[in-house]
Amino acid sequence: MITPYGHLTYCSNIHTGEDWQHHFGILQESIPAIKKSVSPQNPMGIGLRLANQASIDLSDPSNLLALKKWLQESDCYVFTMNGFPYGGFHNVVVKDQVHAPDWTHQERVDYTIRLFHILAEILPEDLNEGGISTSPLSYRFWWNEAQALEKATQKATLNMLSVVDKLIDIREKTGKILHLDIEPEPDGILGNAADFISWYQHVLIPIGKAYLQEKHHISEEEALEAIRTHIQMCYDVCHIAVAFEEPKPVLAQLHELGIKVGKIQISSAIKVDFSKNPLEKIKAIAQYNEASYLHQVVALMNDGTFREYPDLTEAIMDFEENKHREWRVHFHVPLFIDTYGLLTSTQSEIVKTLKIQKEQPFSNHLEIETYTWGVLPPEVQIPLNESIAREIEWVQHNLKG
Repeated sequence: MITPYGHLTYCSNIHTGEDWQHHFGILQESIPAIKKSVSPQNPMGIGLRLANQASIDLSDPSNLLALKKWLQESDCYVFTMNGFPYGGFHNVVVKDQVHAPDWTHQERVDYTIRLFHILAEILPEDLNEGGISTSPLSYRFWWNEAQALEKATQKATLNMLSVVDKLIDIREKTGKILHLDIEPEPDGILGNAADFISWYQHVLIPIGKAYLQEKHHISEEEALEAIRTHIQMCYDVCHIAVAFEEPKPVLAQLHELGIKVGKIQISSAIKVDFSKNPLEKIKAIAQYNEASYLHQVVALMNDGTFREYPDLTEAIMDFEENKHREWRVHFHVPLFIDTYGLLTSTQSEIVKTLKIQKEQPFSNHLEIETYTWGVLPPEVQIPLNESIAREIEWVQHNLKG
């Protein structure tokens, strides 16, 4: 829905369905009830997540026409999409495979271009901007040698630039400005905002300017403008918080460098303060150690250094009392809950980020991304549609407050 601070929605990756028929059926069942709660009188935005198979299905003109008709009849619209998870995301072990195929593979390129063609078709006529979030190039631990990592980074960057080719073409033909929103994530090649900024300045821009100048016969300034327009950052609040990065300096640096934020993903991580009852808290966090998703941990040690763990299991095994001060755990917990028994969340980082957005808006797109309802402990689970509505209402309240 439209707010004074941008278009607000939730990401449909909370719903199951890797093929379009399944996913569309759930949307048709869920959206009307959610809209009635949060936007009964005004159009409601939808953050559409399409798995690869669903993107193939929806490329069928009859399926696409049915979606456009349903959106119109339901008083809903799509302005952003999630193109990070390519394949199975529910009821399977995802872990590091959420990155597969990564940006070194043509399958990722083809999938993303397919998503952009769909978005260009369903974006409302009175809205000329849309974005698709995607993975941070690849999973870092797939590239153990520095030379292999550098080669993968360059190949992934060139593949992203081949998507920019299509976005330039779409802009010329339709006037729609579409952007690929790169989402830094713990243990991605771009694991945090600092990694993203360094890659953008020292890899993407140099390679991109040369590539676009030669390919499109444009000036250096025009090539730079195309990069900044079509490749932006997906600012995931949970991921930034897990990295112990503060929103204000990160956003100030992005602004100074002219790097745009295509989407704010509003999400919350688990925080564990070990200053009191550390052994009880280790037992408490262990109940979140489920098998479906990676739950990377960044630990602030008592000596002021940081230690990173690829998953919660490794962090728990390495825990030593009086050495660990605080953990941030990558686990997209509900926005409206700040305390989970002995544990807390990074909800305060969302409040900080939304405050900045209200004072100096830095993105037109806001998308709530909580997808772990099904693997949460039973005591914090409530019916899904009610949960989604409550999250939207919580964000609306914070934008007004």
